[in-house]
Amino acid sequence: MTREVPRPSWTPDSIPDQSGRLAVVTGANSGIGYVTARELARRGAHVVLACRSHERGRYAVERLRTEVPGARTELRMLDLADLKSIRDFAERWSHDRLDLLVNNAGVAMVPFSRTADGFESQFGINHLGTFALTGLLMPHLLAAPDPRVVTVSSEGQRFARFDMTNLNAERRYRTAFAYVQSKRANLYFAMELQRRAEAAGLRLRSMAVAPGLTRSNVLTGGANGTRGRVYGTLTRLLLRIAFRPTPAGAKSSLYASTVPGLPGGSYVVPDGPFQLRGEPVLRGRERAIQDSATARRLWVLSEQLTGVRYALPSEPPSGAR
Repeated sequence: MTREVPRPSWTPDSIPDQSGRLAVVTGANSGIGYVTARELARRGAHVVLACRSHERGRYAVERLRTEVPGARTELRMLDLADLKSIRDFAERWSHDRLDLLVNNAGVAMVPFSRTADGFESQFGINHLGTFALTGLLMPHLLAAPDPRVVTVSSEGQRFARFDMTNLNAERRYRTAFAYVQSKRANLYFAMELQRRAEAAGLRLRSMAVAPGLTRSNVLTGGANGTRGRVYGTLTRLLLRIAFRPTPAGAKSSLYASTVPGLPGGSYVVPDGPFQLRGEPVLRGRERAIQDSATARRLWVLSEQLTGVRYALPSEPPSGAR
């Protein structure tokens, strides 16, 4: 009887040298974003931590430089809930290119609220903010020799009933529904960006990731911090019991960001049951990956809502992946 040889686990130590690479990680002051930024810097990348809070961002940079002496990092302000902040971030970009954009920042399961531009907050921050930022940074990405865009979705997107008529809470707001719908939008966006890049013959590679159940302040910080002591206590208990440590959750983002030869359009998820935990693998069976019609409709709507138009073909040829 032949014993199956276990597949070696992929760890941040597997990351090849990133020297000379310039990366932006949004929401990098804590959680998965911080670990992603730290490990990229550890392998030699110049990492821009794009954060909403100057105080928390400054602390993250100081912590990172302590953990990774000699790290090349910088802090820049970015609030995905405000299109003006996104435009300011892009306009103030002072480097000659951008090799890697990790769209990590987001909110989860927050009470109903609107962004500075009037969008429902989960849809507005998780999808529209990400869409606008990527589009405005596109000239800098295309100036890089091998650019990548990695967008953090969620295993929860599999449970979304994507309603194009209620993306912005036009009729009704249900917290969990709005969250998983925004994460499905992240996956649609990543796949449609890849289709359009291929149609234009661009070198850009776009991929999406799901981190799995991960301990993060996305459920306890920000707007969720106003939900009271009982919510905070129960959520922190659930995170300790059922969710895995943050470095494990960052594996998908790091894998998608650094594995040589990874094809554009990849969806990197944990290989365990329900994509909740395990080693990063590619998953191609998601309905959203193949649903190019909905992805195109969402793209057009996102351009209309944000006023950001990509310098890419508006209609990929039929049959494009």
